[in-house]
Amino acid sequence: MSTVEPAGAGDTAADAVAELVSALPDGMVVTDPTITDGYRQDRALDPAAGTPLAVVRPHRTEQVQTVLRWAGAHRIPVITRGAGTGLSGGATAVDGGIVLSTEKMRDITVDPVTRTAVCQPGLLNAEVKKAVAKHGLWYPPDPSSFEICSIGGNIATNAGGLCCVKYGVTTDYVLGVEVVLADGTAVRLGGPRLKDVAGFSLTKLFVGSEGALGVVTEATLRLLPEQPSSCVVVATFASVRHACEAVLAVTGRMRPAMLEFMDAAAINAVEDKLRMGLDRKAGAMLVAASDERGAAGAEDIALIGSVFTEHGATEVYSTDDPTEGEEFIAARRYAIPAVEAKGPLLLEDVGVPLPALADLVTGIEEIAAQQDLLISVIAHAGDGNTHPLIVHDPTDPENTRRAQLAYGQIMDLALSLGGTITGEHGVGRLKRPWLGDQLGPEVMALNQRIKDALDPTGILNPGAGI
Repeated sequence: MSTVEPAGAGDTAADAVAELVSALPDGMVVTDPTITDGYRQDRALDPAAGTPLAVVRPHRTEQVQTVLRWAGAHRIPVITRGAGTGLSGGATAVDGGIVLSTEKMRDITVDPVTRTAVCQPGLLNAEVKKAVAKHGLWYPPDPSSFEICSIGGNIATNAGGLCCVKYGVTTDYVLGVEVVLADGTAVRLGGPRLKDVAGFSLTKLFVGSEGALGVVTEATLRLLPEQPSSCVVVATFASVRHACEAVLAVTGRMRPAMLEFMDAAAINAVEDKLRMGLDRKAGAMLVAASDERGAAGAEDIALIGSVFTEHGATEVYSTDDPTEGEEFIAARRYAIPAVEAKGPLLLEDVGVPLPALADLVTGIEEIAAQQDLLISVIAHAGDGNTHPLIVHDPTDPENTRRAQLAYGQIMDLALSLGGTITGEHGVGRLKRPWLGDQLGPEVMALNQRIKDALDPTGILNPGAGI
């Protein structure tokens, strides 16, 4: 297994950083602790975060090459960071390493003819959507954090979002990438072609690799025609099991554009903040949508509403008014910050095959009771990807111990149901201890062989992902 070793004999960290400063434009390498301290953690707030030697903010691929050649020569770890919205600690700084931030890499070119966009990784997801919308096009992946998360981070974790039940996740829209490897070599993989099977599928290898195999400096994204307005159905249920059974029934008969889940804790947390008139007594709420046009959309909404009613919905409400529908979708997007108002969160990202969704959610309820914790569950229910939100008090050692125990129990539960420890947030550092339980020794060894081939000295995001 490759490991990072200290800089060569006679070198000091200060000497190495001075060399990097001289090799890059003024101001690109930042060592002021009042600035670099803000790059130690991503949104996962990993308490084990280290202190970087420097933060580097390049603008171009050639500058990233310079950074990685320097890092390789000095055996200095490189943690690549996008917008810092990651939820698994994938951008946590390490002592003696540097943070390579892609936030200044913000170019984009849209080609309406091929329905593609070529962009740098620092653009936010929302900015890409806005840029392509000017051409009547749409970039579908839509994490709840789409307004603040970057395309580079989305690619690093293979992010999904609310509409992925119908439209897929990030990897389905990445046609090509430019990647700088650990030795500073820049390679172009794929391109603006819808069909291309020449060679191994290396583009896909880098999507979801969490910065452990290379640094993505440009991406060619597949675009779709502008999305029609959605019709939305909202339903409340007395129990989470009834809601989960309704999810299974809907997906067995159609493919909605969205099918989202909120439990009672999330409903009440959102209602505390937004005052929308949500039913505080409900055990669960589903938000579904269809973006089919005309009569087809009306048929979808009628079908979803009838299925919800058949499975015990206590109230079903539908709307074809875009503004009203977006308010319910916004309520679901707001669930994480609303629950976070109750206290700091340990955020999960476990997924299961749809038939096991009810067992997963009810099992999480049992874990919450066993550990005497508030654990709210929200979910991209249409594809079985849940986000349990564990509220805890990091200043209380006993409460923190129970929260961390619950964190692991939830992953164990998901695996016992044939699921995964992460559906879209990535493994990062926080979930790395459980990766072997999911993959097994043979696949872990295969992952390591790939890592060693592309990063033989182990400088790229050590301790995260694989």
